[in-house]
Amino acid sequence: MSRIEKVLYTGKTHTSSGGRDGAARSSDGRLDIKLSSPGSAGSGTNPEQLFAAGWSACFIGAMGKAAGQMKVTLPPDLAVDAEVDLGMAGAEYFLQARLNVSLPGLDREVAKALTDAAHQTCPYSKATRGNIDVAIHLV
Repeated sequence: MSRIEKVLYTGKTHTSSGGRDGAARSSDGRLDIKLSSPGSAGSGTNPEQLFAAGWSACFIGAMGKAAGQMKVTLPPDLAVDAEVDLGMAGAEYFLQARLNVSLPGLDREVAKALTDAAHQTCPYSKATRGNIDVAIHLV
């Protein structure tokens, strides 16, 4: 396991009792959300949606870094649709994920090289590697 040598940022949140049916707020107040269990009638988001949003945003940043190194211009309408499943195997809960990456106008081999590089450098990808089933698809 790699150790951080220099902390660049620390995200701090406080989640109230109720967990998946509670609320979460960041220390700077920029995030202030209600939480609801997936599939419930609640009006809040859930941890799987938050994880998908964070991972897809980070993955786009990692593709930008890879594109700079490869001297490739990313299309302005690039997108990553992240799907994070919460499921069970026996009595245990697990996650699995798919990242559906759209890089319109880029040669498929170049797009594949970018997504491969991003998956190696994105901190979310690193955190999940070997821990959950992950599929990356070019769409």
